[in-house]
Parts: sequence; C-alpha cells; structure tokens
Amino acid sequence: MSPELLAYARAFAHENHAEALRLLRTLARIPAPSQHEERRAAEIMQWMHKNGMSQAYVDEATNVVCPFGDDGTCDLVVFAAHTDVVFPDTVELPLREEGGRMYAPGVGDDTANLVALLMAARHLAHNPQLMPAEIGVLVVANSCEEGLGNLRGTKQLFEQYGSRIRRFYSFDLYLPQVIDEAVGSHRWKIEVRTQGGHSYSNFGRPNAIERLCAILQALYALPLPQDVPCTINVGRIEGGTTVNAIAAQAKALFEYRSTSDAVLRDMRHLVRATVEGFASEDVEVSMKSVGRRPATAGHIEGLAEMTELSREVMRAVTGEEPVGKAASTDANIPLSRGVPANTLGAVRGALLHTRDEWVDSASVEDGMAVVMGIMLAQSEL
Repeated sequence: MSPELLAYARAFAHENHAEALRLLRTLARIPAPSQHEERRAAEIMQWMHKNGMSQAYVDEATNVVCPFGDDGTCDLVVFAAHTDVVFPDTVELPLREEGGRMYAPGVGDDTANLVALLMAARHLAHNPQLMPAEIGVLVVANSCEEGLGNLRGTKQLFEQYGSRIRRFYSFDLYLPQVIDEAVGSHRWKIEVRTQGGHSYSNFGRPNAIERLCAILQALYALPLPQDVPCTINVGRIEGGTTVNAIAAQAKALFEYRSTSDAVLRDMRHLVRATVEGFASEDVEVSMKSVGRRPATAGHIEGLAEMTELSREVMRAVTGEEPVGKAASTDANIPLSRGVPANTLGAVRGALLHTRDEWVDSASVEDGMAVVMGIMLAQSEL
C-alpha cells in the first residue's frame, strides 16, 4: 500500500471518527435477530438515502444493497458487513459506554464493522473518482450471517448477481484478522420420541431425554480426523414435561465443522449411522438438517494475490502482522463457489456472542482506514 493511499485512508478515518461513533450508537441499539433484521435494514437504507446513495434498496432477503458504477453487465466487487446479531431481542438493545469502550450485544459482531463500511460507502458516493476502473461496486449490509440464518443474505446476493461477482470482501471479527479460508458446517436437529409414562408406575420404559443423552455421548466419543481440523458441538437441548413423567420427547441442536467438505461428508455418514443405531421398537429417532455452511472449494484463482493485498493494507494501517485463522463468515459462500474472498476485522473488542460484548471506540478509526484502504487498493488487483 503506497504512503499516499495510506495517508488518504487515515485522513478519511480521522475526519469521520466522531460521526461513525454516533452512527454506531444508533444502530447498536436496534434489535436485529437473524431472519428478522427489518428494523435495522430500514434504518440503514434511510441513512444511505439521506447521504447521497438514493440507489440503495432492500432485497427479498433483507439485504441493503447499494450499487456503484453497475451498468448491469460489468464485473463486480462486493464489500459487505452483516446486520444481524445472535440475540433474539425484539426491544431496544442495551448500550453503555465507559473507559473508552462501547458495550452492547452485537456491537462488535458485526455492528462496528458495518458502521466502518457505511462511512466508507458514503465517502465513495461523494467521490466517485475513487471507484475501481472497469468494475462495479456493491456495498451490502447483509442479513442472516449468524446462527441458523444460514448465510441467506449472501446466498441471495449470488443468486441475483451470479458470476458477475469477481471478488468479495466481508468486514467481520477483529483487527488485525485477514481470513481467506472457510470453516464449513452441518447443523442438525436430533429428536427422540418414546411412549413416556408415569415416573413410578411405568418405570423401566425408555426415557427420551436419557436416550438423547446417550446419543450425544456416543457422538462425542466418535474418532475425529487428525489431519484436518474438525469439531463437534451440541448447542441446545430441550424435552420432557415434568419431574414425575417419563420424557416422551427430547431434541438437541448439533453441529460439526471443518475446513474440508470431504470431512463434512464423512461426518454426515458417521453421525447419521450413530444416531440411527439408537432406534428400536420403543424408541424413534430422527435427524433433520437445519443448516449448512460450505467450506472452501479447493484452489481459487486470484485468492492468494487478493489476500496478500489485504494483508498489506492491514499491516500498513495497524502496524501488526495480520492473523489468518480459518473462520465461518459470509465469505464461505463465494469461497465455496471459487470466487476470491477475504474477511477482514475492522474493530478491536472482545466477548462476541455474549451480552457483555464490547468494542474499543478508538479502534473504529483504524477500522475505517482498513475499509477505505481496501477500497482504494482495488486498482492493484
């Protein structure tokens, strides 16, 4: 990254830092559970329209999409950050500030990253000469990145724009992360049903909760691949009725993750065989897919060059060596389709996916410089 581009990105970020924090305070309070991001999307589109981006629209997946220089046929580069949070709140989210930190559920994952993107988009709207030559730009505040949203927002983007998307940047997680490898996952609802009965009079009948626990214990005892990362997790269990009734129904949400689609396929067969092995005349078991995230699709032309440029920008802005651990983000979709994609962190903070999540307010300035630096550097690819 040239000293001139770095200076420009830093100047932009410094001049807009205070306004970015005001926007962050507004957006971070708006509830946006996955698949129910309508209120936050409406606020973002209204903000875009007021700030010179009248072309912004909300699509059927509740993505807010703002095209720049798109003639309907040109190649496109996407800059995205997700609007949803992991929490189901439908009332205003709590936000507080102390010690230079801003605390709110979802404030860092992904609202602060989103704000950095929105501020850069406004600057792009006011300075169209900064757009990369001979390629259009899509700035996207996308939906459904978290949990069982199943990346619906990004999937919809690819359904609409398809092969025209040549590069994809997701702003998510923390500085100085630059990620170019996708962690795929399969999510399942495992359910057990039995006749149930009275806890004393019918003692000895199969208990759905006990059988479900035995299934989960067997799944955790499965041998996992040693050459490729693979993890398993049960994230939710529910069932039964009351203390003196043999549970007639119990279910759990279970997932396994890997950077290898081959491992995911193998795990699917292994998990299904294990679960079905617990079925009997008195015990009904079932598995229902509730979500899939694809892993990276082998070698991707142009990905190494894209990642090196991202690392160069991150290094120039932060003075730190970028961190590149694989992750599960919106970039999973393009990476699974052979489209070069990076996920970059644009904030400092901690405790994501907890109600005590926080971001360092000062770091938003560095985050904006990273986003602007990536936009300015597109001419080098």
